[in-house]
Amino acid sequence: MMFNGTWKVEYSNNYEKFLEKMGFNLIKKKLGAHDNLKITLQQTGDKFHVKESSTFRNLELDFTLGVLFEYSLPNDVKVFGCWNLEDGVLKGSFTREDNGKILRTTRKVSGDELVQSLSYEGVEAERIFKKI
Repeated sequence: MMFNGTWKVEYSNNYEKFLEKMGFNLIKKKLGAHDNLKITLQQTGDKFHVKESSTFRNLELDFTLGVLFEYSLPNDVKVFGCWNLEDGVLKGSFTREDNGKILRTTRKVSGDELVQSLSYEGVEAERIFKKI
């Protein structure tokens, strides 16, 4: 499947501003922008196994397309929502448990890059990952 593999963040656009809007304090915002995030994705049909590894945490989770699940952001804010696959693009919509606001994210493979777009309260950011 096209998402399968290990992806390492190469660079980000507008990510610090996005983290600020999400409520990360100054220190977590600066550190989060340089987290050396690696994501390993394994897709089997409509099921995904995800491993995230960064300077700050390691976690594993499983989700099924279209099925609601809960996830904790690096600042310990819980969100719930689901991923869907539309025309080769993973589209996620997640509601923050603390304030009910929506975080939208997409992941798509373009050449040898995984492009993750994030949107929260009018602030958009992008993280570009390279396959390793």
